[in-house]
Amino acid sequence: MKILCVSALFLANMFGLSAFANGPTAEGQWLMSNGKLTVKVSYCDGTKLCGVISGLEHTLNDDGTEKLDFKNPNAALRSRRVIGSPVFNGLVPAGENRWRGKIYSADDGGTYRAFATLKGDAFEVKGCWVVFCKDLNFTRVK
Repeated sequence: MKILCVSALFLANMFGLSAFANGPTAEGQWLMSNGKLTVKVSYCDGTKLCGVISGLEHTLNDDGTEKLDFKNPNAALRSRRVIGSPVFNGLVPAGENRWRGKIYSADDGGTYRAFATLKGDAFEVKGCWVVFCKDLNFTRVK
């Protein structure tokens, strides 16, 4: 599955409001529509968004071992846990309740262009490679 792609994409352009603006905020826990991934989003460097994987539907592999980022292109990061790993770091504002940047997928070790939009308790993320894009939908965990 593309758990991390979804994570990365969803977090890439997550929410378009400044951390100091009134109204909806992207900060919080977000559950992917298929229920397999939860991401914790917070503001970093002022108005930028960062996100880390905070939960997985299945935290262990079939053999009972913990899920690791073994497809990471950086060999030094292949032994890190998937839970707690970043999916996006520093998505920049791209309009009201919109962000853009890069998202990382532990599913394949790829980094993709990302566009995120906050719509109330819905967070819509689009991850793109060249002209091919995948939509990821998240809902706020209350």
